[in-house]
Amino acid sequence: MKHLLVTGGCGFLGSNVAAAFMHAGWQVTVIDALLRKGSAANLVWLRAQHGADRLAFFQHDLAEEARVAEVFRARGPFDFICHLAGQVAMTTSLSDPRRDFQTNVLGTFNILEATRHLSPDALVAYSSTNKVYGDLDNLRYEEIPSRHTTPDHPLGFDESLPLDFASPYGCSKGAADQYVRDWHRNYGLKTVVFRHSSIYGGRQFATVDQGWIGWFCLQAIQQQKATEAGRDPAPFAIAGDGKQVRDVLRGEDLVRLYAAAYEHRDTVAGEIFNIGGGRENSLSLLELFDLLGRRTGTPLVFTHNPPRQSDQKVFVADISKAERLLGWQPQIDKEEGISRMLEWVAAS
Repeated sequence: MKHLLVTGGCGFLGSNVAAAFMHAGWQVTVIDALLRKGSAANLVWLRAQHGADRLAFFQHDLAEEARVAEVFRARGPFDFICHLAGQVAMTTSLSDPRRDFQTNVLGTFNILEATRHLSPDALVAYSSTNKVYGDLDNLRYEEIPSRHTTPDHPLGFDESLPLDFASPYGCSKGAADQYVRDWHRNYGLKTVVFRHSSIYGGRQFATVDQGWIGWFCLQAIQQQKATEAGRDPAPFAIAGDGKQVRDVLRGEDLVRLYAAAYEHRDTVAGEIFNIGGGRENSLSLLELFDLLGRRTGTPLVFTHNPPRQSDQKVFVADISKAERLLGWQPQIDKEEGISRMLEWVAAS
């Protein structure tokens, strides 16, 4: 029986990955500090899944080297390690950069060293971010009524985009990203780096700082309820002009990506991929609000705050490399995916 380790396995992506591999017959070990909103609920959900006898859980902080090694000695060796744990909010990295460093850099280093010594044959898949490319202020932008565009990159951004670790979050994720890549080059570990754009889906307990699709789905539902009750909906605030663009990807499609990485583990070792929904699944905030308004029957009411520090105007991943090497592409388009997200948020 194959054995998977998922760090951050009670988060949004981690819980979906853990559940999918359990259902596929794998033994699954989860490490999670249970610090994030919804993580305790996701642990309860994981334990209730079919095949939960295949699940082992450890409530550890990855910054503690001895705790990480303890899990590897108790449960390893592992066949596949999905390193999905991390501090993921730009705002938190600015307010507490030391904690951001400890989680993202030191935690990743501890996972890599434990893998090197105790599970050297495993594939390590690392969840990185588009923020390793910085603010992208040097690009040429054009503005149309609903969004900003990058006419020199009609298919989105590929992996040749120069790195620029702007913000503490960009620095910590970027440093970890490069450690993962370098442990393949210097020590021969099988590693792959996925630089994610915006992901969303079930089991994502969004906040104002992280998980923008889910957060705005919640605002749309609250405004719909107010309107149906005969009240004026309370406006919510957005950062910037609302024309900033991301390509959005459902969690189910991301789970398929990680499964494809393991299937092609020898081919992808040492590779880096930009991952998102691609050009066809790109959305600005204004376009998202239009979609949510059509789905709920209530036009959204909002106000504008100044742009967030280090917020990219546009990031759309060119996913052609993943299509070529992994045979992977998104299957759930933005219209269907956001409709599902509205249903999940309303029921949660």
